Amino acid sequence: MSARYLAIDGGNSKTDVLLGDTSGEVLALVRGGTSSPHNVGLTGTVEVLGALIAAARAQAGLPPDEPIEAVAVYLAGADLPIEVARLHEAVAARGWARRTQVDNDCFALLRAGTSMPDAVTVVCGAGTNAVGRAADGCTARFVALGPISGDWGGGHDLAEQALRDAARGEDGRGRPTALSAAVAAHFDLPTVEAVSLALHFGDLPMERIPELAPLLFAVAAQGDEVASALVTRQAEEILAQYRVAATRLDLLATRHALVLGGGVLQARHPQLHDQIVAGARALAPSVDVTVLSTPPVAGAALLALDTLGATAAERSLRTALERCPPSPAAGRLARIAD
Repeated sequence: MSARYLAIDGGNSKTDVLLGDTSGEVLALVRGGTSSPHNVGLTGTVEVLGALIAAARAQAGLPPDEPIEAVAVYLAGADLPIEVARLHEAVAARGWARRTQVDNDCFALLRAGTSMPDAVTVVCGAGTNAVGRAADGCTARFVALGPISGDWGGGHDLAEQALRDAARGEDGRGRPTALSAAVAAHFDLPTVEAVSLALHFGDLPMERIPELAPLLFAVAAQGDEVASALVTRQAEEILAQYRVAATRLDLLATRHALVLGGGVLQARHPQLHDQIVAGARALAPSVDVTVLSTPPVAGAALLALDTLGATAAERSLRTALERCPPSPAAGRLARIAD
């Protein structure tokens, strides 16, 4: 008889909750807003997850007293061992399932991207992070606390640096760059100085700055040296994270996977992607480089299935997810999740 499980992937912008069974069937898949403890606090995280789990159970038509065997929770913000332990305790206390497993969302992304036991993932979306696992059960991870732990890169950092370079290129402190005209035109203003003043006085919301990340790649693709140098800096940062994680796990001389995930990497900007692939193969000739093509919640589900000894269901699950997009939680649940 098939056992039911819950799989949760929660990032800084959205949370997916999947209710499935060990045959590989997807019974429900719902989406809400952020559940990262860094964004909403531990209490808020549990509230968001509880609302989405209730929505998933309702979508599947599961009675309130119907048991679930396992819940696998993989969230952004579960970076330090103490954060993982606290989250595990809070989730287990809610009794959503008989068994609870909790870790950072990068591990779900890694499992979604490969079934190889030796693997590293580097995620580059709004920010960056990396984790690795080896066949012997060892893992590698970073503190991942942003600038205070030495982190750099991702859409937000790229956009902010593009704005700086555009301003400096315009006023003469930096090298001339096509970013200056491109940034001004993007915001329909005459100069980058005008953009800076509009941001300062609130005529442009600061939340629009990340729009400059795709612009940066477009300008770099046209051959601009300043923009290209910033893309190269991002490639070098991604390769540094990969190199350190793979070295800690002694993988560089063996066949293993490198999974690239997050919006910046999944966009496959040629100038960035090609540098990363070439750099990774220079470090480890036997590495298999892949770009994530399935939702990370698939990895959370596969990790739950691994725990339940249902690895044979992997192909069925992946096939089911190809035709089963997540549904937004409705009404009150959507407001709680957002």
